[in-house]
Amino acid sequence: MTVHPNLQPYIDAWTQSADAVTDLVSPLTDGEWHRPSGLPGWSVKDVVSHLIGSECEALGDPRPIHTLPVDLYHVKTEWARYTEVQVDIRRHHTPPEITAELEYTLIRRRRQLRNEKRAPEAVVRGPLGRETTLEQYLRTRAFDTWVHEQDLRRVLGRPGGLDSQGAYVARDVLLERLAKVVAKDAAAPPDSVVVVDVTGPVDFMRTVRVDAEGRGSVDGRVSLAPTVTLNTDWETYVRLACGRLRADADGEPVKLDGDQELGRAILRHFAVTP
Repeated sequence: MTVHPNLQPYIDAWTQSADAVTDLVSPLTDGEWHRPSGLPGWSVKDVVSHLIGSECEALGDPRPIHTLPVDLYHVKTEWARYTEVQVDIRRHHTPPEITAELEYTLIRRRRQLRNEKRAPEAVVRGPLGRETTLEQYLRTRAFDTWVHEQDLRRVLGRPGGLDSQGAYVARDVLLERLAKVVAKDAAAPPDSVVVVDVTGPVDFMRTVRVDAEGRGSVDGRVSLAPTVTLNTDWETYVRLACGRLRADADGEPVKLDGDQELGRAILRHFAVTP
């Protein structure tokens, strides 16, 4: 029995990004490991520690028993406290120790995934102990790993992977959350039509339509008279949607045509990751 075909694309995407992370960090100097990652409170080493911890949990390893310091200014939510434990417990580890643990953890995880025989709808335990399906869990791991691969590439000055398998997983994950951004978070008026036009290695155009009851939906049909159009490139879209860039504080990364007020409201709520 082989891996279910619905799961294989997410395993392949995760594997590609995990290999890329290993290649990125293996040659780093000590100073590069401690370089700020651009994520609040996290260095390059902390990003890698997070990925290690996430895969250890996917392997079923017990979560560490660890009390966080009280002075971690960036830890403000339940999700942040949950993810920080796997990071903080490794802060005293040296870069060679982190590299060795990363390589060993990925070997174990690849072996587990090669032998995955469960169905996509199998129920598994996800972060914070919440139940999810195996398919959704693997999709989330592919998405998270690719996003952090991009974090590392930016801070280390080694761009790439913007059109990898993980990039297309990220596109689909982020587009699923676009209707809520427009209709609920930005409170677009009923009957609004918002077009998002993205260029670059992953290019697409999507239309968000808000119905008379204020519910949003996304489709690929072209609208001839949208309320507002947002034009940007793929990397900027990812950085905005993943909270790595704020349109109100970082210049004009998105071109707005049409209703400027609504466009700015959408950009203020564009980040959809914790």
